[in-house]
Amino acid sequence: MNDMNSMRRDWREKLDDLLPGGRLFSLVLTALGIYLLVCVLVGLYWSLAPAPFDVRERAAAYAAEGGGEVVTGSLTTAALMGVMDTLLTKPGGYTHNDLFPPGVWVDNMPNWEYGVLIQSRDLARALRENFSRSQSQSTEDVDLVMAEPRFNFDSDSWALPASESEYRDGLKYVRQYFNRLSDQQSADAQFYARADNLRIWLTTVNTRLGSLSQRLSASVGKRRINTDLAGEENASQSTSAPQELDVTTPWLEIDDVFYEARGTAWALIQFLEAAEIDFAEVLRKKNARVSLQQIIRELEGTQETVWSPMILNGSGFGLLANHSLVMASYISRANAAIIDLRDLLSQG
Repeated sequence: MNDMNSMRRDWREKLDDLLPGGRLFSLVLTALGIYLLVCVLVGLYWSLAPAPFDVRERAAAYAAEGGGEVVTGSLTTAALMGVMDTLLTKPGGYTHNDLFPPGVWVDNMPNWEYGVLIQSRDLARALRENFSRSQSQSTEDVDLVMAEPRFNFDSDSWALPASESEYRDGLKYVRQYFNRLSDQQSADAQFYARADNLRIWLTTVNTRLGSLSQRLSASVGKRRINTDLAGEENASQSTSAPQELDVTTPWLEIDDVFYEARGTAWALIQFLEAAEIDFAEVLRKKNARVSLQQIIRELEGTQETVWSPMILNGSGFGLLANHSLVMASYISRANAAIIDLRDLLSQG
């Protein structure tokens, strides 16, 4: 009988430990609270965007590693390598495809990464299709053929394969192209700094920034007149559309678009700084260098510190700020300057 009573007391004590108020339950809650706090702090640290890098220094470092030298095209290629390397090695690494805390809780950084990734994909495509080829009938570079599709791999893939592994493979092929550029024994690797090549890439940048500007401006819902077919009498489209459109970015996506724009601008700053050097002679002849510098200046304004703990969405002339409209202002001015630069490059 005494043994039975003792066993009952032991079970009762164990049950008390597991129930709310018990020692074990308190320890579990404490450990969970500490874990959540650490995840929040780490998530805040991971959400800090990396600082821009010096493209000259980065190109020189890559050239020294490969035993080569900096030649025409080295800086643009190094800018792509540096941006992708930063995307993969910054604090927290690549978080866009994370499935577990704290990465899965981080919202701003994955959208920043997506903006960076889109610009990197566009530049990789321009390298493959334009910069590395002398004319439309010339063959594509063997390394860029392998790199470009890897940068276009699914950005959300967590495993089998993970997005990061594909991007690292793409980076490896771009590095091989970079090393071959300055190799006198490998004349098949070239970078053609011509006005038409630069203008084609800027056309893609133009469309990306135009879309971002519209999405940012749509943080304040407005009815817009449909101008899709304006300017051409015989123009047509697949299906009919209303004369007025209600264009509004969903409230939960406003901060997503904002940080995608910041990532886009961050990557473009490096790419345009590199282009300013690689295409220096072209820009000098067109008297267009100052135009490119103004584009960079506008994009640098998008990287200023956001002092608010959240992206505010006040009306255009309301009491609260609208961070999206401020960002749209910088993006729109940069985009307008790109249009002017493209016009300059197209002139004989």
